[in-house]
Amino acid sequence: MNELLLYSVDERIATISLNRPEKRNAFSPDLVSELTQALLRSAEDEQVKVVILKAEGSVFSAGADLAYLQELSTNTYEENVRDSENLRKLFTTLYYLPKVVIAQVEGHAIAGGCGLATICDLTFAIPEAMFGYTEVKLGFAPAIVSCFLVRQTSETIAKQILLSGDLFTAGQALAYNLINYIYPKDEIENEVRKYALKLCSETSGNSLMITKQLIGQTTNPGLEKSLNIAVQLNARVRESEDFKRGIAAFLQKEQIKW
Repeated sequence: MNELLLYSVDERIATISLNRPEKRNAFSPDLVSELTQALLRSAEDEQVKVVILKAEGSVFSAGADLAYLQELSTNTYEENVRDSENLRKLFTTLYYLPKVVIAQVEGHAIAGGCGLATICDLTFAIPEAMFGYTEVKLGFAPAIVSCFLVRQTSETIAKQILLSGDLFTAGQALAYNLINYIYPKDEIENEVRKYALKLCSETSGNSLMITKQLIGQTTNPGLEKSLNIAVQLNARVRESEDFKRGIAAFLQKEQIKW
């Protein structure tokens, strides 16, 4: 069985690659846990200054996988609270990591995969990449990621993309302040590496860490309170009939009429 993640360090850059291309790099409980641990590993490694987060295959991440969705629809409220806490831990680990994290998005980033891409400190994408938070189309809610998204874009834009559930282009993601750069497929890896090496050679690692803390703690002081609410809402929505209907239709590849 393939490893869920690939991890390597070279020239003070840790590269973490999602490695479920056959599942479109979709989230599973094990992937969420292993990715959190890989990020923490990079945080503790004194040889690492910058982290690049990327994915194998043609999709960055399609969000939760089918087995995971099926499991969520049958979980108890307490089980869904625990699962929501695991997702919260992944996103907060990423957000507060004392190293700079650069996302290299070479394919679609959907739902939780979109959150993963856009919560990174800097995000590079190819023009063909599509982004979107499609949760409302499944009777779900993008609860945890919304805590980051509203401040990253604006309340107006957050409502537009979260309430519609529609996909949007890399160009739109750039306009929404969700990503930073767009490069062609044959250039993006070189551009990401060049940017990471520039940070490694021209900036203080301690200053990068303090600056990230400064931005995170002063611009988002109510984040932890918001996340506590989001975890509860995330678990509660999974008990709803709409969620059960939406997941059943999705698993059976049926078009649901809301």
